[in-house]
Amino acid sequence: MFWFFRDRQSRSRSSSRPTASDARCADPSISAVLPDQGQLNIPLADIQAQDEIGRTSIEQGRYLARQDRWTELSDLMRAADDARDTAPDGMPIAELLAFGARADVVLAVEHALSDAKALSEIDVLSGISELEDEMRAHSGDPMIALVVALAHIDLAWAWRGTTTEATLPSLHRSRCAAHFDRAATIFPTCRTAAPDSPIIAAAGCALLAGQRKANTRVAYEYERLIELDPHNQRHMRAMGTHLLPRWFGSYDELEVQALRMAARTQELWGAGGYTWVQFDAITLDEEACARLDVDYFVEGLHDILRQRPDQQTVNLLSAYCSITIQKGSGQNAKADQVRGQIREAANWLIRDHLTELHPLIWAHAANGFNNSVRISSPERFAARGQRDALRAIADLFRDELRSGLDVTFTPKGLRLSGH
Repeated sequence: MFWFFRDRQSRSRSSSRPTASDARCADPSISAVLPDQGQLNIPLADIQAQDEIGRTSIEQGRYLARQDRWTELSDLMRAADDARDTAPDGMPIAELLAFGARADVVLAVEHALSDAKALSEIDVLSGISELEDEMRAHSGDPMIALVVALAHIDLAWAWRGTTTEATLPSLHRSRCAAHFDRAATIFPTCRTAAPDSPIIAAAGCALLAGQRKANTRVAYEYERLIELDPHNQRHMRAMGTHLLPRWFGSYDELEVQALRMAARTQELWGAGGYTWVQFDAITLDEEACARLDVDYFVEGLHDILRQRPDQQTVNLLSAYCSITIQKGSGQNAKADQVRGQIREAANWLIRDHLTELHPLIWAHAANGFNNSVRISSPERFAARGQRDALRAIADLFRDELRSGLDVTFTPKGLRLSGH
């Protein structure tokens, strides 16, 4: 989803990161949860270096928009989109550039809406009006039109906020609808001009949130996007979420489409297509979790790692199976049984594949990978993820640690050693 980016530019990274750390020394606050005998040692990833491409792309988009270098921005977006270029975390570079280009406008409105005094002092339509002017000045350019359409989607969500539908003020409701409507008006010109663009297809899926109609073709829109960009698992995850009954689908349709996606992406992901479509949906809905074909889901985890053995993916799947899937436990007995089976996968994921720790992935796991969560302190957020990860890993190796063995993760794999 395009509103994913809202916390990205607020993330700063400390200038130095340990390349390896003993779990006891890395964070004294977790020493109580670790056994007294053995030591747990695991390298920490250089998060600052990994995130550099993403942050640079956002700032590049912001800079070019501020300098009115829109043609240059459009060329960069189109080139990145055509090449399917991504940051290390999988975010498409074209989306990052587009976010940077509209960030000033969107963040100004978000700030105003969070502060009644600020809202009364600024014209919340001035920024988007300037973007509309740029679109008209570059008539026929689908990338610039897309930036404007995405800005309207972001503003729709800003006006929608997090309150319930029943308590949403009428002004907020009408502004939200108006921005979605305007984005929907702009979008067809983008699709006509660039029918094979993944970023434009993804925007079409993001627009679905403003079209609560019974005949909304959710599966079709996402299938089209995934066909254009099958390597990006984010699209399949978003598809599953939108197929829940709370959005546009049903439990039966979620299962059918997950199976269809596995068949459509068999050569690339194996059973992983099923796993990705169900990935977020089963953490959001108890009944969806209870109905899961858990054996096929776990088979998909294996297939995903065969395709993506990198540590970003290993940490994502390990954190998901250790932490995220446990949210909501105790509400549905069948769902709890499914959760238990998925949690068992953390054993082989961590023992057989983990070589370094990515704290921010584990921190987001505790929020169900809801990346719109506001981060007041990136350092504390990362530290929380590190504590959660070390607790989970220490629990997994409880017997070894209590017997006096040191548990050490190395680039070549797990090493157990005595003192």
